[in-house]
Amino acid sequence: MNSPPDSAPTAAGPSIAETPRSGRIKDMAFRVSMLSCLAIALIMLVAVIAQDAAKGVGSINADFFTNYASSFPQNAGIRAALLGTLWLMGVCAAFIIPVGVASALYLEEYADHDRWYNRFIEVNIQNLAAVPSVIYGILGLAFLVRGPIGMGRVVLAGGLTLGLLVLPVVIIAAREAIRAVPPSIREGSMALGATQWQTIWKQVLPAAIPGIATGVILALSRAIGEAAPLIILGAPIFIAFDPSGLNSAFTVLPLQAFNWISQPQSEFKDLAAAAILVLLAVLLLMNAVAIWLRNRYEQKW
Repeated sequence: MNSPPDSAPTAAGPSIAETPRSGRIKDMAFRVSMLSCLAIALIMLVAVIAQDAAKGVGSINADFFTNYASSFPQNAGIRAALLGTLWLMGVCAAFIIPVGVASALYLEEYADHDRWYNRFIEVNIQNLAAVPSVIYGILGLAFLVRGPIGMGRVVLAGGLTLGLLVLPVVIIAAREAIRAVPPSIREGSMALGATQWQTIWKQVLPAAIPGIATGVILALSRAIGEAAPLIILGAPIFIAFDPSGLNSAFTVLPLQAFNWISQPQSEFKDLAAAAILVLLAVLLLMNAVAIWLRNRYEQKW
């Protein structure tokens, strides 16, 4: 009597051992290439930071944060540039958060995508996210600094120009966060008698806050390091006073570092490296706040 076979073929797909050899080789080659690119990027980043740290750490002290720009490197500091950076980020955030979130809500919750103007808005938002920053500087110079509005080279004009630069990023990130909210939340809220706006305000927005906050911080992280639009606006690179309001002149850390790097003395190059380290510290702090906000609201939902 013949014994039954030890195992019978199953209906499952081929196992990993049965994967063709060429497919495994291609998969391994792709992974190695991706890891190699990541390693190269990280090595270059670490090398740049290490070089700046070696040159700039010795220049970071209390006087470096409290002194204004000076023609003498031993007396130069970043007080005006640091305060100008904070002023610009405040104006930029006050502009992009309400406008970006409101635009995303309209496109996701209210817009009729069969209408030509809504499709036109969506295409332009996607295209504007890839426009070079210099173009936004020209736009700000033509309409905000000069032209019909004519604000001049002030904090408000600089903040709005940077806001226009990163606004498409905020809208796209906010739309993705709103779209990720499960439809069951909307349906359950409206089934209990809530209006569409009450559903959006009480249910959709709180659930989308982690993604929106991350997008806003990433947008501000891009804006804080931009120098080209501000150079086009004609923002001064040497200021020895604090910004006093939205209508005051300003400079920022990228422009201050650019000014110091352009100087022939090696001491100014060390100061530029120190300014870059401070800018990186502010950037890391902003990203840490984004991670904290995301984790806090994710735990609630």
